[in-house]
Amino acid sequence: MKERSPWAWVPTLYFAQGLPYVAVMFLSVVFYKNLGVRNTDIALYTSWLYLPWVVKPLWSPMVDLLGTKRGWVVWLQGALAAAFALLAFLVPAPGFFRLTLAMFWIVAFASATHDIAADGFYLLGLTEKRQAAYVGLRSAFYRAAMITAQGGLVLAAGKLTERTGDPRHAWAAVFAMLGAAFLGFFAWHRWALPRPGADGPSRAKAGLLAESLETFTSFFARRDIALVLGFLLTFRLGEAQAIKMVTPFLLDPAARGGLGLTTAQVGLAYGTVGMIALTAGGIAGGWMISRHGLRRWIWPMTLCVHLPNLAFVYLAALRPSGLGTVAAAVAIEQFGYGFGFTAYIMFMVMISAGRHRTAHYAIATGFMAMGMMFPGMASGWIQEHLGYLRFFLWVCLSTVPSMILTAFLRIDGAFGRREAP
Repeated sequence: MKERSPWAWVPTLYFAQGLPYVAVMFLSVVFYKNLGVRNTDIALYTSWLYLPWVVKPLWSPMVDLLGTKRGWVVWLQGALAAAFALLAFLVPAPGFFRLTLAMFWIVAFASATHDIAADGFYLLGLTEKRQAAYVGLRSAFYRAAMITAQGGLVLAAGKLTERTGDPRHAWAAVFAMLGAAFLGFFAWHRWALPRPGADGPSRAKAGLLAESLETFTSFFARRDIALVLGFLLTFRLGEAQAIKMVTPFLLDPAARGGLGLTTAQVGLAYGTVGMIALTAGGIAGGWMISRHGLRRWIWPMTLCVHLPNLAFVYLAALRPSGLGTVAAAVAIEQFGYGFGFTAYIMFMVMISAGRHRTAHYAIATGFMAMGMMFPGMASGWIQEHLGYLRFFLWVCLSTVPSMILTAFLRIDGAFGRREAP
């Protein structure tokens, strides 16, 4: 393998992985909210966009068996550049809702396939010790992409809307920026990604069906598969509901129980202290696991993901008017998530170890996406019936199942403890 520092490609690879995901899952929420779509419809239709991540294990063996992970990564980034350009073109068109929703579906399928290739490349391009050492960096830049989009791009959309008075033109410009960014990623990663010697088709194409069946069978052959699947499905149960309604909560006026912030203020809160807190949390989480192992930290990190949901209960109960209080709550939530989600990623890496690690990791992330899709679909309906305060209390209650299951997880010996790198 041609040597290339992981700092040259791990941050940009996972930043590029996060951007289309956040565009589909989060920017679409703000976009449709700005254009007057009701909460129930926003949650239902944007949650359906999780489907490509749910079913991606069905075609993940294709990435394992055809071509190289490096090639899939580079060319899918080129495809995403074209898709975002088309999305920008369709935003001002008549019938924008159906047209843009269809384009979001295309971006979602390309992004889900890119996830398979990028995660597989990470496992091939780094040794096991480096995988643990860089998992915090990887998580931080993935989440940094989400905060950059929720922060910087939402702020840009808000400022452009204030300047032009037309949110459609503002969002068209934002999606055009994403297209230009992916053109840059395509060019950079053609040069920066290393070429691992093990990166290539795993078997002859004639054995594709048999290999696919073996891949799925071997994943579900674990003796603790019920516990593993329960943890994967419930870890983000609270977040799946909250994440669809946080932005509408911040944007809705006080008469609807919201905080009445502007789009630009929401972007500012997420793009400043939120991004700093998330990056710090992700790096700290990776460092802790690389030093002491997943077994020691999985329980504290699970709590760190869930407890900050109480910050939104506080905001919904008191409805403070100052942006500083909102930004502080966002910072608490982002640090906890960045720190704790590292354990979830490392758990998926652990259960994916073996000959089919790329496909097994894709199956694990598929169950993760399923745990996000179905609760998210109902979140708008639940919120409209409960109101924001009781909704966020319900979100906190929804975190209990994963905390119970965490106590029974078995962490394999190789992941139990690691020496400091």
